[in-house]
Amino acid sequence: MDYKEALEYINGVSWLGTKPGLTRVTALLEKLGRPQDALKFIHIAGTNGKGSCAAMLSSVMKCCGYRTGLFTSPYLARFNERMQVNGKPIGDEALAEVVALVKPAADAMEDHPTEFEMMTAAAFLWFQQEKCDIVVLETGLGGRLDATNVIAAPEAAVIMNIGLDHTQILGDTVEKIAAEKAGIIKPGCDCVLYQQQESVMDVVRERCAALGASLRIADFDQIHSEFDSLYGQSFAYKGELYALPLLGRHQLKNAATALEVVEVLRSKGWKLEQSDVEHGIYAVSWPGRFELIHDEPLFVVDGGHNPQCAETVVDNLLNYFGGKHRVLLVGMLADKDVEGTLAILDRAADEYVCITPESERALPAEELAKKLEKYGKRITVCPAIPDAVGAACDAAGDAGMVCAVGSLYSVGAIRACFDLH
Repeated sequence: MDYKEALEYINGVSWLGTKPGLTRVTALLEKLGRPQDALKFIHIAGTNGKGSCAAMLSSVMKCCGYRTGLFTSPYLARFNERMQVNGKPIGDEALAEVVALVKPAADAMEDHPTEFEMMTAAAFLWFQQEKCDIVVLETGLGGRLDATNVIAAPEAAVIMNIGLDHTQILGDTVEKIAAEKAGIIKPGCDCVLYQQQESVMDVVRERCAALGASLRIADFDQIHSEFDSLYGQSFAYKGELYALPLLGRHQLKNAATALEVVEVLRSKGWKLEQSDVEHGIYAVSWPGRFELIHDEPLFVVDGGHNPQCAETVVDNLLNYFGGKHRVLLVGMLADKDVEGTLAILDRAADEYVCITPESERALPAEELAKKLEKYGKRITVCPAIPDAVGAACDAAGDAGMVCAVGSLYSVGAIRACFDLH
């Protein structure tokens, strides 16, 4: 099996969609020798911020000298980005090799595993082959029934910011969704929680108490911004100073949560020198999350795709670009809260360029434009993403800026227009 065949095989079962449950992935991993049992994990769930926190922890652990795996989704440009070791995506040949091991085991199962379940198994195999000291593992959807939750108790279970997303699967309140996410907490493990509304935190507190799991909650009152610009920021957390290349006040909260995980790991005997932790925070890279990719005009890309993300984007736009003409290049998936997200984004929009994201779940640009008409602002519809990028840049001019937002499925193609891959 070569790389092309491996991708065709994995994508070929996309019709199975999302089928929550651990039965299939457990059976698949049994056939593969339970590679996850040879690994240690930091397991991260949440609606927003889990990818950024995962990237920070991966960078920190690497800088502290540990061979570190990272499993995330979705990808921006290449499928290989979903699994990395020490910041480098899996190679084409290695991916083909692990998929070739997964395929016969999966095809022999009467209830065939989904795409995500097979990629989770492939990642565990590769991380075992690479002899990772620790793996930073991001859930795909939810937590309790997510394929990644087949692991034993992790070194730390991390619950990030909870919002309303995937409500048809996870529940129609943040408390119900929190209960699903908190399903990654296991008896006797340590949990780290992003500080948020009390009703959500109470759900996590109750889960920890029931299982005998210790709980640390990030204290956002201990965050003090020292410097903030379009090219990075510095902050103090609990008296220690850090520099962070990621933009936005929300990233300071994600960083504070990651730093609480560091404290949990230290208590378990992991050697994490403060200077190495600081270097890890400084060296983190997480493209497509309020990322400045061009200067003339100023052009930012963000994968925000729900109302909670939109609030963050609006806060950042008004903070960094309050006096500029703001062009929003928007594309969304049809199964998201489109109306709710647009209502929030409009607070920071002066005009719009509409696109269709590269996904079979995409909302067509023409339909998106119709939903935006009520806001009374100029709207341009572009059939192709490169055309949309050009139109948005022209609309911004030298004195304005562009923010591409609405779906991570557009970010890779937009970054490619600036030769970023």
